[in-house]
Amino acid sequence: QVQLVESGGGLVQAGGSLRLSCAASGRTFSSYAMGWFRQAPGKEREFVTGISRNGGSTYYAESVKGRFTISRDNAKNTVYLQMNSLQPEDTAVYYCAARTSWVSSPETSAYNYWGQGTQVTVSS
Repeated sequence: QVQLVESGGGLVQAGGSLRLSCAASGRTFSSYAMGWFRQAPGKEREFVTGISRNGGSTYYAESVKGRFTISRDNAKNTVYLQMNSLQPEDTAVYYCAARTSWVSSPETSAYNYWGQGTQVTVSS
């Protein structure tokens, strides 16, 4: 069992940056591949990026490639999402998720645990 708590969301102007954090409880954080998803109003939850258990493999949605960077610190039980060059279309609730696998997945159904989400709003 793992509990996930996201933080770092907020309001930012277009072109700005934010860094999200997701802190995990428990001693087995390194046993989980992690993912970041987002959900805009009226839309389905979509994959943003994922990272493998040891951080050696990452995967990005095309819409964020080159702008967002995922990383993790297994010693701190935390995964991060650095978001640069933010655009209004990035506005959404951002969720982190954990799955008991070596690598991440773009499928929401592949994840066992979810955080409560953090709101990111990008103004034009």
